Amino acid sequence: MEIKKTLPNAIAVLVLGICSIVFSCLGIGLILGIIGLVLSSNGRKLYKESPNSYEGFGMLNAGFIMSIIGTALGSIYVLYILFYIVIIGGALATIFAAAH
Repeated sequence: MEIKKTLPNAIAVLVLGICSIVFSCLGIGLILGIIGLVLSSNGRKLYKESPNSYEGFGMLNAGFIMSIIGTALGSIYVLYILFYIVIIGGALATIFAAAH
């Protein structure tokens, strides 16, 4: 019986994927999601080369998917904040220009 090794960074990618979704409303989710995607690429490559030698692909794949979701939610939040700053900045510029 062959002893299978756990894919490298499988647990870390899973944790980063969960944290990227949870913290997506703080803007940190975008960063955590990108880190999770980068870390998962090595493990996915190793698993595709020899799937019988490793275990933990389910954790790695779930973390990969959650990292994608967290990255999307984080980027939507960052775009929302930027849009909000532009609207408020434009309104304040109009108010200050009218006052002078």
